[in-house]
Formats: sequence, C-alpha cells, structure tokens
Amino acid sequence: MKIVVLERNSVGPDISVSCLEELGEVTFYPNTVTLDEVRERVKDADIIVANKSPMREESLKDAPNVKLVCEFATGYDNVDLAYCKSRGIKVCNVVDYSTAMVAQHTFTLALALSQKLFHYDQYVKSGAYAAQDRFSNFDVPFYELEGKTWGIVGMGNIGRRVARIATDLGCRVIFHSIIGRSRVTDYPQVDKDTLLAESDFLSLHCPLSDLSRNFIDAAALKKMKKSAVLINVARGPVVNNTDLYHALVDGEIMAAGLDVLEQEPITASNPLSLLQDSDKIIITPHLAWASVEARMRCVEGVYENIKAFQHGEPKHVVNP
Repeated sequence: MKIVVLERNSVGPDISVSCLEELGEVTFYPNTVTLDEVRERVKDADIIVANKSPMREESLKDAPNVKLVCEFATGYDNVDLAYCKSRGIKVCNVVDYSTAMVAQHTFTLALALSQKLFHYDQYVKSGAYAAQDRFSNFDVPFYELEGKTWGIVGMGNIGRRVARIATDLGCRVIFHSIIGRSRVTDYPQVDKDTLLAESDFLSLHCPLSDLSRNFIDAAALKKMKKSAVLINVARGPVVNNTDLYHALVDGEIMAAGLDVLEQEPITASNPLSLLQDSDKIIITPHLAWASVEARMRCVEGVYENIKAFQHGEPKHVVNP
C-alpha cells in the first residue's frame, strides 16, 4: 500500500515515525499547507496520514485509490466526514494519547495565573526582593484552590481527568454538557448560566462544533465572576478572542490561560496579542498535547490504526 504522510513534522522531528515504514511504501512530507499541495501529493495514495491538511472533495477527488485517512491527532475538523463516507473512505483518529499532558497543562496555566507566579518571579529577578528588609513578600494577593468551584465544559477523557485532579486539590467540580447528553454522574451537571456564575475556574475541553463555537463570548464573560480564571485547551474558536480581550481589559474576569486561538499562529489582528501582562493572560503555542510521551503515543496510535485497517478490523473510525 502507498502511504502518504502529509505533515510528518506535526509530531516533531525528534519523534521517530519509522514504524510506519513497516506497513507499506511511505512518502513523508515535512508539512503540507495548500490545497494544491494536498491534491498533488495524495493522487496515488492508498492511505493518507494528515493533521490539519484539508481532507475534502477538492483535495481528494483526484485520488481514486484512497481507502483510509488517519489523523495524527484526536480532532478531525479538517475532514469532510460525509464526503469520505460517500467514497467509502474510513477516517480514524487517535484517542486518549494526550489526556495526561493536556490535564497537566490545564493546571499549569491555572496555578501560574491564580498564584501570580510571573509577578513574584519578576519581583525576585528585578532585585526588589534582595533590597527589602523582610523575609517574605506577598504584595499581590493570591488564593488557594481548596474550596473553590471548578467548572468544566466537555466531560470526555480530558474533562474527567481534570475533574479528578481538581477534586483532589479540594475543589467542588461542576460541569456543563453542550449537547446535553452526558452520562457522567460523578459531578453535578448544570446549565450554562449556573456554570458561568459559580465557577472560580472554568476550563474548556470540548470539541469544536456549531454548538461550541463562540461558547464563551461577551454575554458569557459578563456572567462570570470578576475573580474567575478561564482556561481554554480545547479549540480556539470556542472562545471569542476579541470579546475576551475586552473582558480582561475591563476587569470582567481576572485572568485567562489559552493554549489555542481563533487563528493559529496568532496574528497581529488578534487583540490578545496586545496584552503583555502575564498575570492577566498566558498564551502558549498550541502545545498542551505535545509532551514527548504524548507524541510518541500519537505515532503509535496511527501505526495501530493502519495495521488494524489492513487486517480488516478498522478501529477508532469516526465516520462509520
């Protein structure tokens, strides 16, 4: 089988992908951006491995042999599932490979913001601590997680992991299901207004859909506590970036930690790029999923998906 890997570097050049060569004749491309590039590179492929490259009629119509599209990811926003199904093309993703790291990053952002770590680190490095005559400094107040309410949107694998950690840290956990069909019963499920009004920390772990797009907008931010911390490690468009900018500038919420943005990489037109106060906002470059261990698991997941398909037992199919 001819396997085309369109975005080999999406898992990092430091991670080996040589295992895929056991499964067929593999062509690796470091990155594939444009529709024309996709169309040309997949025209003879039996199997495509992609991440962000568009997988839809315009890019696949001249690729008659394609039988499988494997995502180097859990998300599959780049794929037209209906079109692939109409062609008999299976689409598979990799599940649960980054759960531990995304949950860890959620709390890294939340704790750095709530404990004002950047302020106090700079206080020491500026020489102010060395110049004072007392052993401690706590001029900017910070608070414990113990006793706070941690709100969650999206109770999948990552949301449940975050809920367990938050509970261990002494938080009361509540959650909201955008589709309203969650089977999770370990934590109270609340409506959106209750979630916004009661959450001291609100973390987003939902997929992007028409229901979740702009879930956090100006109206939602006005309903949150002024002391609230918002964490988005889901998808960028779940949060309206312009509305969040105004909410932070106007003090409608205390802080935000983002690993995803409406457009990536960040553009000069995104007003959040104007905010330089790291006690108010931390933005990381879509790396919450990308620990060394997680990227190794992602490659292994793609390998297993292709092997299972070749053995006639496809798994993790998202367009059955």
